[in-house]
Amino acid sequence: MKIASASFVRSIASPAGLPADGVPQIALVGRSNVGKSSLINALTGQRIARTSAAPGKTRLLNLYEVIVRQVRSDALYLVDLPGYGYARGGAASTRAFDRLARDYFGTEAARGAPSGPAGVLLVVDARHPGLPQDVGAAGWTAQRGLPAIAVASKIDKLSRRERIAALDEARAALGTDVVGVSSATGEGVAELWRRILGLLRPGQG
Repeated sequence: MKIASASFVRSIASPAGLPADGVPQIALVGRSNVGKSSLINALTGQRIARTSAAPGKTRLLNLYEVIVRQVRSDALYLVDLPGYGYARGGAASTRAFDRLARDYFGTEAARGAPSGPAGVLLVVDARHPGLPQDVGAAGWTAQRGLPAIAVASKIDKLSRRERIAALDEARAALGTDVVGVSSATGEGVAELWRRILGLLRPGQG
């Protein structure tokens, strides 16, 4: 599998600004400061997503276009949604984030197909498995029938024994399999791409 190209497209304040070209979109959702931007950089092999130590800073949908080659070429958008669980600006900002997420998943532009987005990457922190907000997000995506891949970020921060226990706990809490990934070392990135391509090519793996 090779990344033929990857680029930042634009930041969007409203789902009305999403492209309506039918290219499938993979949405990244997760708590603020969980490492979604770092994960995008690891997936693309480029520093195209800005990372910040200040949680709750991102208030827009950030759109990235990626072309992957493996036997054939696949184009997709990675859509980084604002993080949940912490909002700079208090309750009003939190409500704005929630509204933006609801609007995103409800738009035809986000779907690219009648059944909804091609998939969702639910990014959780491997060091804190089973947090109520992450469990709630998993339930939210499941209730809406959104194909989701749970990703435990920062797996390199744990010892081998700790990561086994953390992944088991995360699987039990989220009710799905979990891919352990390290944006720092690249561990798990190839497996995550395999699963993403499985969402883009249903029935083909």
